[in-house]
Amino acid sequence: LKLCYDCNAYDSSLHGPVFLQEPNSLIFPLDSEEKKVKLSCEVKGNPRPTIGWKLNGSSIDVGMDYRYSLLEGSLLINNPNKSQDAGTYQCVATNPFGTIVSREAKLQFAYLENFKTRSRSTVSVRQGQGMVLLCGPPPHSGELTYAWIFNEYPSFVQQDSRRFVSQETGNLYIAKVESSDVTNSRVLGPPTPLVLRNDGVMGEYEPKIEVQFPETVPSAKGTTVKLECFALGNPVPTISWRRADGKQLPRKARRHRSSGLLEIPNFQQEDAGLYECVAENVRGRNVARGQLTFYAQPSWTQRISDVRAAIEERVSWECRASGRPKPSYRWLKDWGAPAATGRVQLEQGSLSIANVSLSDAGMYQCVAENRHGVIFASAELSVIAIGPDFSKTLLKKITLVKVGGEVIIECKPKASPRPTYSWKKGKDILRENERITVLEDGSLRIVNVTKSDAGSYTCVATNHFGTASSTGSLLVKDPTRVMVSPFSMDVTVGESIVLPCQVSHDHSLDIVFTWTFNGHLIDFEKDGDHFERVGGDSAGDLMIRSIQLKHAGKYVCMVQTSVDKLSAAADLIVRGPPGPPEAVTIDEVTDTTAQLSWRPGADNHSPITMYVVQARTPFSVGWQAVSTVPEVIDGRTFTATVVGLNPWVEYEFRVVAANLIGIGEPSSPSEKRRTEEALPEVTPANVSGGGGSKSELVITWETVPEELQNGGGFGYVVAFRPLGTVSWMQTVVASPDAARYVFRNESLPPFSPYEVKVGVYNNKGEGSFSPVTVVYSAEEEPTRAPTTVLARSLSASDVEVSWAPPWENQHKGRIQGYEVRCWRHGEKEENAKRIRTVGNQTSTRVSNLRGNALYHLAVRAYNTAGTGPSSAAVNVTTKKPPPSQPPGNIVWNSSDSKIILNWDQVKALDNESEVRGYKVLYRWNRQGSTSVIETNKTSVELSLPFEEDYIIEIKPFSDGGDGSSSEQIRIPKISSKDGRGWAPVPIFQSPAPISPQNARFSHKKCHPQ
Repeated sequence: LKLCYDCNAYDSSLHGPVFLQEPNSLIFPLDSEEKKVKLSCEVKGNPRPTIGWKLNGSSIDVGMDYRYSLLEGSLLINNPNKSQDAGTYQCVATNPFGTIVSREAKLQFAYLENFKTRSRSTVSVRQGQGMVLLCGPPPHSGELTYAWIFNEYPSFVQQDSRRFVSQETGNLYIAKVESSDVTNSRVLGPPTPLVLRNDGVMGEYEPKIEVQFPETVPSAKGTTVKLECFALGNPVPTISWRRADGKQLPRKARRHRSSGLLEIPNFQQEDAGLYECVAENVRGRNVARGQLTFYAQPSWTQRISDVRAAIEERVSWECRASGRPKPSYRWLKDWGAPAATGRVQLEQGSLSIANVSLSDAGMYQCVAENRHGVIFASAELSVIAIGPDFSKTLLKKITLVKVGGEVIIECKPKASPRPTYSWKKGKDILRENERITVLEDGSLRIVNVTKSDAGSYTCVATNHFGTASSTGSLLVKDPTRVMVSPFSMDVTVGESIVLPCQVSHDHSLDIVFTWTFNGHLIDFEKDGDHFERVGGDSAGDLMIRSIQLKHAGKYVCMVQTSVDKLSAAADLIVRGPPGPPEAVTIDEVTDTTAQLSWRPGADNHSPITMYVVQARTPFSVGWQAVSTVPEVIDGRTFTATVVGLNPWVEYEFRVVAANLIGIGEPSSPSEKRRTEEALPEVTPANVSGGGGSKSELVITWETVPEELQNGGGFGYVVAFRPLGTVSWMQTVVASPDAARYVFRNESLPPFSPYEVKVGVYNNKGEGSFSPVTVVYSAEEEPTRAPTTVLARSLSASDVEVSWAPPWENQHKGRIQGYEVRCWRHGEKEENAKRIRTVGNQTSTRVSNLRGNALYHLAVRAYNTAGTGPSSAAVNVTTKKPPPSQPPGNIVWNSSDSKIILNWDQVKALDNESEVRGYKVLYRWNRQGSTSVIETNKTSVELSLPFEEDYIIEIKPFSDGGDGSSSEQIRIPKISSKDGRGWAPVPIFQSPAPISPQNARFSHKKCHPQ
């Protein structure tokens, strides 16, 4: 019994017993080494429940039998005995709030005794005859598994289409005995000898079903159903299964070994029905039938739950369970049946108690059962009886309301039974009228509030157990009013606007502005790129920047204070470029046109003024505008013919719409379609040719691009004729990629002019030819060698070679120039250095040779046909190399604007050319070019202008060329009449012009190396 007389003392943690774990049914093997059984039961409750047990409906006195003991509520049975302990157990839990009983748990004992028969009679059969060996299992309890031993353990009989061991009886069935079956067979019991009779072999006979499942097989929900069927016969029968109602066997069904066993796992209602086993051989067939019926233990679909009811209230419970057959219901209160009185109504799974009293408190259980099982659901009824108490539900200290509004001041004390209510304003009793009413739950309602309604209000609650009151204040505020509402607007994409929302309100109240767009709250942080709230304390204006099409819709400004909430709405229409047209379709194509149609897209509140068609091919760079009929497509036209297309090209099209605001997004591309074929119109460009080998006419051209070929089967027609003749020779070049044709004929005169033209063709026929151009046939290479070849050495690295051309009347072939070959003595001629001249030039210089080396040179003429015969080789030896030592010990003196340079004489080595003189190179620091003076002495005098820097180098020269140069000498500005210096020194500046004295002056210019 749970009561509450003092709400402050009530402890919500107190409750009746609740099962955490209930006992499960057990099968205990008698030969178990454990010698102990544990039936689990775990319960919570406050106070902690006491636990007892029932066996077959009678209480177990644990203290009277040493074999029983309790372990935290679980029942332990030591040395269990099947005659004393087998049965149905229930756990019973009790505390001051009531008693509950657990579900039923069955304790069964499993045992298997030994076979009693010591020996079995010999079984004599004919070969081919069917046979049954009986098992005769010993006394047992619990499910058995059967197997037969063949001769000696562990050689077990293997089941197949001929042999079957029934797991129902243990018998061994042999459909047709063979000589290999003669032996001793047993099931770990006495052997059964099997011998063959010698009076003949059994003939064929129809199947005889020996193993048959019952006519009715009750099957529990969720279990695995096993049906056995086996037949004797000769030949060995085949076993098949089917449903007699015509339905398919369940896909989950499994056949074992010889199909003598059919298993249906997880049996459900839809698996129930009439099943047939068919045994069949060549002599006939036999059928066994059985009905699988479905049953299910009760299972909860609706449980009962705890109820806390105030005294004198009405309590109702309803529980529901599924099961087959349909479960029946009964109720328990504290382990006993509740008495059905005028207040207590019991009807199947329903229990109702009117006008609850303290005696009704306790633990209730709904019990659902059918012949296959019983289940329990528990709940606690707590009856509360307390006087009014405002300690946890005081009136709201301050309630705010606007003038003209409505307010409800809640009064919800804890009380049982329900109290009566009265109200006071200040110290005066409050009378109800058309504006002021006390609601059924005690709350005070005031409508059309005025300023005079402000003040303190007290709720007084009274029941059998006492009276209590609570007081709060009502403050009346001025209402909020919208002064400037947002208004609907019509704008263009890209513009920025402000939607106003300005109010007047009671400044003692906080005010909050929020905006929604199409029903969704605007997040100013997330959408700050476009939305911003602007204005002061009484304004919540919305700025929308850079408006896009997506911003069209309904905007609502919502204003809220603690006393009221109001809103104002506006519609925003956004005009923008049109949306993409839809469903662009190619209705018809010809060789140069395509008929298109489409559906208009959204005009985005600005009428579409025109459409533009664009096309793309595998050869175009992106999308290109195309010509159409009509030339200008207005906004009310949804078809057009594209013209000027290339034949036999795959096109796809798209359409772009425009209005006064701008050009919209293009449509999705149409399907790809190829235009029809047509005669080719474009002829090859740059037809030319010439060259090639002897007796060849080479003709070349630029190929026609694929997009201009106008059809498949494209190729070229090459026509040519000797200049001045009438008849054309023609040939077909079938490859569209060909750009060259070579006509070969031994009778072709060399370098003769031909008129040439190249035409085109495709599957539709031949097109036109290119303009006629003149091409020369291949010429002959020169037939005679140049004469009078001479060579002379110019230096250690250069030689000059000259020759005379062949006599004109002694050679054939046009001469375009000459090829000079030069190779060093001892090297191979094929690796010779080659220098070619052009035209009538009959001499050239060969450079970059080695000094003091013997070279061979030969000359031959060439033209486009090749090179002619070579002249006889001439020999030339290059001069010795120039001196490798630079001038040394250079000294300079300055006096009276003159520079005097002196240096040591350079002596050539034995393998070098003799020194013929010296070159003095000088330049100003600000002058880019260099002047040169040659002298055969080892000194030179130079006249210089004042105030200039210059740079000097000195090097020897010889027949072999210029020798090594000295270090650069820097002569600084001459600031006095006398100066002196020597080389080498680092230099960074250039000299002034120099006037030579006692020296040979050269006007040649050169550049420093």
